[in-house]
Amino acid sequence: MSSATTETTQEHAHADEGKFHLFVQIAMILAVITGVEIVLIYLPIVKWLLITLLVVLSLVKFLLVIFWFMHLKFDKLFCTILFFIGLVLAGGTVAALLAIFSTSDGLPLTAQTIYAERAAAAQ
Repeated sequence: MSSATTETTQEHAHADEGKFHLFVQIAMILAVITGVEIVLIYLPIVKWLLITLLVVLSLVKFLLVIFWFMHLKFDKLFCTILFFIGLVLAGGTVAALLAIFSTSDGLPLTAQTIYAERAAAAQ
């Protein structure tokens, strides 16, 4: 009976060791992606391409973190759906606030008037 218990314990230890190595590998991938992001900032790249690359790399890092380190990959589908519903609601709130309080609204009244006149003249 003790040999069966020992085998189960050893199998469990090997499974935990495999997960540890996987987590370390994912952490290394995240570090490399972060390094690439830092290097990209200093490269002379067109702004739209730079922002697109940074958003894609950040999205990859985000997905790696939520699926592996937050164990969303191992949770039930319902929990994952709830997480993404909250994420969409939070993103929508941020987008709405950015649209409501645009940069022209933060300008002093005189500068805002000049901005409106320039926009009208450009049309």
